[in-house]
Amino acid sequence: MTIGLHSPLPSPRVAFVLPLLGLLACGAIGAFAQGASAPSARPALTVTLVAPQSGDWPERLSANGNVAAWQEAIIGAEAAGLRLHDVLVNVGDTVKRGQLIARLNEATIAADVAQTRASLAEAQAAADEARANGDRARELGPTGVISAQQINQWLTAERTGQARVEALKARLAAEQLRLAQTRVLAPDDGVISSRSATVGAVVQPGQELFRLIRGGRLEWRAEVPAPDLAKLRAGLAVRVTPAGGSTVNGRVRMVAPTVDAGTRNGLVYVDLPQPGAARAGMFARGEFDIGQSRGLVLPQSAVVLRDGFSYVQRVTPQSRITLVKVTTGRRIGDRVEILSGIDANSRVVAAGGGFLGEGDTVRVVESASVSAAPASAATVKR
Repeated sequence: MTIGLHSPLPSPRVAFVLPLLGLLACGAIGAFAQGASAPSARPALTVTLVAPQSGDWPERLSANGNVAAWQEAIIGAEAAGLRLHDVLVNVGDTVKRGQLIARLNEATIAADVAQTRASLAEAQAAADEARANGDRARELGPTGVISAQQINQWLTAERTGQARVEALKARLAAEQLRLAQTRVLAPDDGVISSRSATVGAVVQPGQELFRLIRGGRLEWRAEVPAPDLAKLRAGLAVRVTPAGGSTVNGRVRMVAPTVDAGTRNGLVYVDLPQPGAARAGMFARGEFDIGQSRGLVLPQSAVVLRDGFSYVQRVTPQSRITLVKVTTGRRIGDRVEILSGIDANSRVVAAGGGFLGEGDTVRVVESASVSAAPASAATVKR
């Protein structure tokens, strides 16, 4: 009998698993080989580079201050013990020089004027008679018809009558002046800024009835630090922005000759020919045009703020981001001045820096340039 030896056949499960393992092993080897030849990292962002450019920028000095009346006139009563009969203007009214703005009760003074005028007429008649007697005495004196005593009496009466007439004329002028003072007139063109006059009140000499902004003219009184006063002079253009209002144009009228010892600030007086929405007493900010200077400018989008400092982002030859700390200055629209940290030959990321960090890999697609801001743009001195 012949006995044959045979190997056991593999099960169906084993037959399926072995080829699968072989495929996975081949795939892992291929992937490893492909990974070894691929780049180490993918770009985090596609960026555009920009180069700073130099240009002439208007240099302006910022300051704060209050709007005030150029000159304010106080209008008061001159007559004493009279009652206010009419008040003809109110706060905000525009008046002209010599315009009647209030009237006092004139009945008492008018009666005094009439009485004095009557006394003057009586004295004038007596003076005329005394003058006639004096003329007769001078004519008859040399003839001896009348005595020397009579002559002296007539001549004395003539002088006394004339003196009485002059006294009553002066008294009448004073009474007429008091009568004129019952009419309160505007001393100048302007705007009534305050009123304390009340109909029926008894006024006293010098009592304030109104305040008047002369000519309606306002000025801005800017508080400027002492070191900056030397940069300002009369005639400089100023842009003033009152709280809640639109910007108005002004000119420096004068720089105060003294500096406050407490604040170390000096006042600069700026005329506002067209005050617009400005009102006396308002707070306002302003900028003085003090000249022009050159500076490097970048778009504000190229400057990122981190930890309270300003940075720009350079791209290394290996396409990686590196942060460069810079010092910024004035701002014009969407442009910012770079004082230090880079030069005109530098190229930095133009936008999107907030999404990038130190060492990130980027892809540069193009370069861009930025022109200097126009000299007429608004600036802020920092």
